[in-house]
Amino acid sequence: MKAIIVEDSRLARKELAGLLKEFEEIKLEGEASNAEEAFELLNRKEIDLIFLDINMPGKNGFELLEMLEEIPLVIFTTAYDEYAIKSFEYNALDYLLKPVKKEALERALNKARRMAPKTAKEETGLPKRIFIKEGEKCWLINTDEINAFESEGNYTRVYYQGGKPLIYKSLNQIEEKADSSIFFRASRTHIINLNYIQSVKPGLGNTLKLTLSNGMEVTVSRRNAQKLKSFLSF
Repeated sequence: MKAIIVEDSRLARKELAGLLKEFEEIKLEGEASNAEEAFELLNRKEIDLIFLDINMPGKNGFELLEMLEEIPLVIFTTAYDEYAIKSFEYNALDYLLKPVKKEALERALNKARRMAPKTAKEETGLPKRIFIKEGEKCWLINTDEINAFESEGNYTRVYYQGGKPLIYKSLNQIEEKADSSIFFRASRTHIINLNYIQSVKPGLGNTLKLTLSNGMEVTVSRRNAQKLKSFLSF
């Protein structure tokens, strides 16, 4: 598993790098002392895991995630409990309080092993994880947890198991990247994850009424209803 350390303290970077030498499956690909250096490093190398300090001069760890198109697994490192608590709003893999203890690091790496993708690249064009910031709240969402996308003008509402944040992307932009074997354009206003369809019923005027596993109801337009019937073989 290829990893980088993003930490403004040279001593903290050295200590964590020393601990990681005891874990043969982790290959340390580089270190960065700030968000800008990390951003450049992540654009040059394919990284599976970031050990990310939250409180850094300049852009903090959360702001770095906001800059990224593709987001690796994230283990936050912090000296402050309040930041550790906040990090769970991001659906982080785990967090480590500094100074990092070997036992805590081992627990976090065990989680990383379980969550690491089985293949080098995802089949879908959407990133495996997407980062969303809406006001003061932030989310790091696994793409396969998304139930549906709903258009709201130039924005799109993302419905997933933990909430429904808003992102500044159009539904058409999302459709361009989405894997059509998983995400289906139900109508002008909705894209749904086929894996979360709970029931399908006839609607008015040859439309279809879907109920998703989160309880959300979506109407499939008459134009797309036949496509869905063919796709689902009914």
